[in-house]
Amino acid sequence: MFDPIAIGFEKLQVYQKAKAFHLLVVRWIGLQPGLDLVSQDQLRRASMSIALNIAEGTGRFSPKDRQHFYVIARSSVFEVAAIFDILKADERVAAEDFERIYLDADELSRMIFGMIRKQEVGP
Repeated sequence: MFDPIAIGFEKLQVYQKAKAFHLLVVRWIGLQPGLDLVSQDQLRRASMSIALNIAEGTGRFSPKDRQHFYVIARSSVFEVAAIFDILKADERVAAEDFERIYLDADELSRMIFGMIRKQEVGP
């Protein structure tokens, strides 16, 4: 029986939410046969970047290094939200799909922001 070594990031609620968010985005893409390849690729990359940067940040030793990766993860959340906002403006995403993605992105952004703030060293 395979017993994986617990690296740590997998246990974080924010990582689990980031992974679920990526899967939500990828599944949505799969249901959009007319979606252009550029948007598909950018959505896949940006949504995956969120989880990857959370994982990479947890492996860093200094608060400043961790914070750097968490900032990138949060920026990727904004990138996904911006792509969906553009698609919505172009009427290529249903309002209910946009709302679901946007609300999940907002929650994820807030969680990552908390992680960023936690890394700040006060005076």
